[in-house]
Amino acid sequence: MAIQTLVKEICPTTTQEWVKKGALLVDVREQDEVAVLAYDVPNIINIPLSVFEERFTEIPKDKDVVVVCKSGSRSLRAAGFLINHGYTHAVNMEHGMIRWAQKGFPTKGDTSSALENTQSSGCCDTTDRSSESCCTPTNEKEKLKMSDLGNSCDCSKPNCC
Repeated sequence: MAIQTLVKEICPTTTQEWVKKGALLVDVREQDEVAVLAYDVPNIINIPLSVFEERFTEIPKDKDVVVVCKSGSRSLRAAGFLINHGYTHAVNMEHGMIRWAQKGFPTKGDTSSALENTQSSGCCDTTDRSSESCCTPTNEKEKLKMSDLGNSCDCSKPNCC
């Protein structure tokens, strides 16, 4: 029986924090998808899933890596592949470009392709400012707990972030 390695997943909000700290985003969408809408971050490379096995060695093993795609499915496969090939600092970004664009994070291109047929992202929906976000720590103890985990969101609520 093969050993199964679990892939750590982080939300787009946490990905923003990782990017600020220098993490590399690896976008596994195909080039035609990236041409329509791209992540606008300083440290990103595009290695489509269709050629990922041939090109994954372009990704440095000693750097924090967040693998991204449109919905989080293809990137989950690629992150698992990286982990199984010795990449100990690779994580998957849950919900992909769809949630990234819903939250209004930096993009280049037409966001309508990512936002069509999507529903509210739940408690952290950027369009609902009526209540405090579940991802906002309410006290110093909670802030400390969240920062220890390296996450800006650790609320465990369904559909959050």
